[in-house]
Amino acid sequence: MATTQAPPGAQEFIPADARSLAELKQAAPGCRGCELYEDATQVVFGRGAEHARLVLVGEQPGDIEDQQGLPFVGPAGRLLRDAVDEAGIDPSIIYLTNTVKHFRFELRGRRRIHQTPGPAHITACRPWLVAEFALLKPDLVVALGATAAKALFGPSFRVTRSRGELLPWPAAAQRPQDFPGAESRALATIHPSAVLRADDRDAAFRGLVDDLKVAATVLV
Repeated sequence: MATTQAPPGAQEFIPADARSLAELKQAAPGCRGCELYEDATQVVFGRGAEHARLVLVGEQPGDIEDQQGLPFVGPAGRLLRDAVDEAGIDPSIIYLTNTVKHFRFELRGRRRIHQTPGPAHITACRPWLVAEFALLKPDLVVALGATAAKALFGPSFRVTRSRGELLPWPAAAQRPQDFPGAESRALATIHPSAVLRADDRDAAFRGLVDDLKVAATVLV
């Protein structure tokens, strides 16, 4: 696909009558909403509780996730599980997903180097995220990192300015007929991969845990 051509978007590949996450997941491998499917090993759809109260949204699958077909199974995912445990959140109420469902990378020799999804990829893939939210109707969505936060709150949103704050449910995460309710909230924090890259990992991890503890207050 030419890079100057706007991707068609995922909407036409999402079954309009889907009644479960399993139906969405079954349809996802057929998505041709942007060009990322061409080089990725497979689509990486969300996983977790069918009636999750908390949805954790990351950027995109990484190399390990792309190979295994599951979100958050690499080092960042293991760190996220530790942070969730430290924050006192029951993992059985969590659903894990990504803003973009295919791995975007640059091939350097035999290595696949992560590339951040562009605005066109985020826009193209957003209908999948909205469809997931419409079925889940969670109490809280947590955006992990800048890409997820901008996808939900808009391109001007900065995690560094608003992390750890309880915010209104983002308009970009819903269809008008699927508004999850006045009690639903949102929160942004850093991506666990940022902890792995931090000079002071302990401090960065504590910051992530502190933000998730704020999320936990919504779930009591």
